[in-house]
Amino acid sequence: MTKILTTGGSGFVGTSLLRALEGHDLVVLGRCKPRVSLLPFYRFEFNDHSQCEGALQDVDIVIHCAARVHVMDDSSPDPLAAFREVNTFGTLNLARQAAAAGVKRFILLSSIKVNGESTLNGKPFKYDDAPKPEDAYGISKAEAEAGLKQIAADTGMEEVIIRPPPVYGPGVKANFAAMMKLAQKNLPLPLGAIHNKRSLVALDNLVDLIVTCIDHPNAANQTFLVSDDQDISTTELLKLMTRAAGKKPWLVPVPMGWLKLAGKLTGKQAVIDRLCGNLQVDISHTKQTLGWKPPLTVEEGIARSFAAKG
Repeated sequence: MTKILTTGGSGFVGTSLLRALEGHDLVVLGRCKPRVSLLPFYRFEFNDHSQCEGALQDVDIVIHCAARVHVMDDSSPDPLAAFREVNTFGTLNLARQAAAAGVKRFILLSSIKVNGESTLNGKPFKYDDAPKPEDAYGISKAEAEAGLKQIAADTGMEEVIIRPPPVYGPGVKANFAAMMKLAQKNLPLPLGAIHNKRSLVALDNLVDLIVTCIDHPNAANQTFLVSDDQDISTTELLKLMTRAAGKKPWLVPVPMGWLKLAGKLTGKQAVIDRLCGNLQVDISHTKQTLGWKPPLTVEEGIARSFAAKG
């Protein structure tokens, strides 16, 4: 049986991944013990010098989900250094030890922020675009990807990189959770005429792709973008959320130009830019290389998110 080591088992993606891998020979590595307490657990600080001790013994696959996550208004005095400590140096330290231990494949959960922050209409990000990260989190992930590829080239360990856009699902937090609360309150919002396109990925779809990459022969040394393959506007998203909450959408069709002007006048331009901007990813390479398609539609993914809150 293939032996798998996972990191980030107490996190949003890692928790769901461990449930999907029930029945496999699993080892968990990280700072916090996951709720699945019966699994072998090794404590590990993600930096450039921690040692895994016996955690990697006989491990065939590493799935690295742990990361210092991106947050708005980061309070760290040096955000780039903080992100690099965990996301770059911690990742590459683990990868070097994995290669030395004879691990066959290292799967890295990265981020679409490696590609950039936004796309032009009709020009989605592609898997082979040159990295153009714009913030500290994206830079740390891009550096981790480059370092992992070099380690793989030097040692023969296979690497697989997965770059998701925003992930949503049961237990989601941050911006998506805030939008879910707005949908449940169903207050009149001036967001009924936003004609952008954004890619999202349901948690179950992301986990399904990760599991597919464990032993798929075509996954070796590839970079994959992932989404629900169903890009939607912010207006469409809010309508789906409101209906999933059992209510009738109440969105006022205010032109995007007016919203952007209001953002400038109120100092909320970054918020409006996120609501109105495009962020599309092209997953044709992922589908063709792996013969994969997302199991859930956006509607199903959102319905599951709200069902979990009920």
